This record gives sequence, C-alpha cells and structure tokens, in this order.
Amino acid sequence: MLTILQTLVQGEEVENLADTLKVEGGKLLTNVVNDPRGVLHDLLDKAIDFGLKVLGALAIYIIGAWLIRRIKKLLLKIFEKRKTEKTIVSFVLSLVTLLLTVLLIVITVSALGINTSSFAALLAAVGVALGMALSGTVQNFAGGIIILAFKPFKAGDYIEAQGFGGFVKEVNILNTRLITRDNKEIVLANGTLSNGNVINYSTRPIRRVDRTISVAYGTNAQECIDAIVAIMKEDPRILDSSTPGAADPFAGLEAQNSSDISFTVRAWVKTPDYWDVFFDLNQRMYTELPAKGIHFAYPHLDVKIR
Repeated sequence: MLTILQTLVQGEEVENLADTLKVEGGKLLTNVVNDPRGVLHDLLDKAIDFGLKVLGALAIYIIGAWLIRRIKKLLLKIFEKRKTEKTIVSFVLSLVTLLLTVLLIVITVSALGINTSSFAALLAAVGVALGMALSGTVQNFAGGIIILAFKPFKAGDYIEAQGFGGFVKEVNILNTRLITRDNKEIVLANGTLSNGNVINYSTRPIRRVDRTISVAYGTNAQECIDAIVAIMKEDPRILDSSTPGAADPFAGLEAQNSSDISFTVRAWVKTPDYWDVFFDLNQRMYTELPAKGIHFAYPHLDVKIR
C-alpha cells in the first residue's frame, strides 16, 4: 500500500502537477486583475453548484442510511421467524451492513461530482493487500461459515478435535472455544477445525460403555460372565434391547493372555449418564467380584529353584 502511494506521488507526475498549478494560478490572477466582477460571479455560480451537490449527496446518504436500517430489520425478522442461531444472525447482519455502507459511501462521493474510478481502484488495492496479509484469517473466516452452515456441532456439545476435547462454549466466525472437564478454555481456529476430523459425543441420545476386565487363570468363565452381567442389570441406568438402538448388557471372553484372561464388557446408557455409569461400574466390579471368588490378575513370574 505504501509502495502504491509513493509511486503515485513520484517522478514526472509531481512536476506536471506543479506546472499545472502554476499555469492555473497565473490565469486566475490575470482574470482577477482584468475582470474582478466576472471572476466573483463565476466563483458564486460554482459555489452554488457545489452547494447543491453537497445537499444532494447529503440527501442520498440520509436515505441510504435509512434503507440500510430497514434492510437490517427485515433480515432480523426473517432470522427470528426461522429461529436462526444468534451467531449466524450477527455475522450476516455485520457483513451486509459493511457492504451496503461501502456502497453508500461510493454513491455519495460520486454525487459530489468526484471521479470514483480511482477510489474504487484504491479500495481494490487495499482489499488485495489485506487479503494477502490476512490469508490465515480468511481461511478461518471461510471455515466459520462452513461450521455455521452445516452445524457439525453446537454450543453445549462435547467434542474431540485437533487432539483436544471439551464442551463447546461458543462458535465465533473465526474460532471455536472449548471448555475442558478441568475448566480450561481452548481456542481452535475454524480453518483447521472445518477441514479436520471432529468427534461429537452429544449428537446421539445413547452411548455404549466398553470395559475390559482381566481375571486370574483358573476362574470359571461362565460364572465370571454371569456375575458381571448381574452387576450391570442391577443398575437402572443401564438400558436393554427394549430401547431403540440399544442392546442387553453383554460380557464375553475376549482373550487368553500370558498372565490373565480378559472379558469384554458392554453396556448401553443414555449419553448424559455415560461417565457416571462408567465409574460406578468400575467401582462395583472391583469391590463385588472378589467377594464372589473372582480375583483380578496381575503380571507375575513364577520361579522354581531345584
């Protein structure tokens, strides 16, 4: 931008401007000396003409500002009728106001008789310079539009993205803010967020709790399975096959490892109950399974000495 302005005021253009001012100044001085009344009359006519242009430009600006306000109110009513999210409403209204205001300024300046071609070229140059300087911001801007349009998540959802997880606090036009479970705030750029993978844990009404229980060799497999299933069925928060999309509590022998045998445990719950059930199941299995003669395994090594 600075280079453009320097180019405009350097070289032969400065000399030509000085020569023009010298010639016009000489003509004006000659006319004042020879015909002062004519010069005064001419200046008065030009002043009246300019005053009328100013009044016309002022009227255009006032009417244009009134139209912009009416358009904003009309858009706001449409958004309220369709119950559009506040983030989208704020963004669209701001963008429309900015574009219409720039257009109104150009029309007002043109009404004054000023050539707006150079003004438009200057705006274009400034736009290109800003676009190059703010390429990352433009990418985030476009990403924000995509998120607001397709809504992969909304405020209040728990998501994982870019290696972070948390509840969505707000979705702005440039970034998204998450609140982690330990109350830390994370700001993610919408550009990378819209192009990356996002896991949304809040969109589905039910989720499955998956656990692996390892017990010692020698444990009766069926007794262990029955005990685990009985513990799950005693929890009223755990769903069964009567709930659409869910299944009955399940436990099954998964693998025979070097130091233990492991069982897969699955239970369907409502999404808000997921973590409460997860931790409660861990605690109950830790305390109740040993009481039923089922002991947990741990890595160990038997050494025999002859």
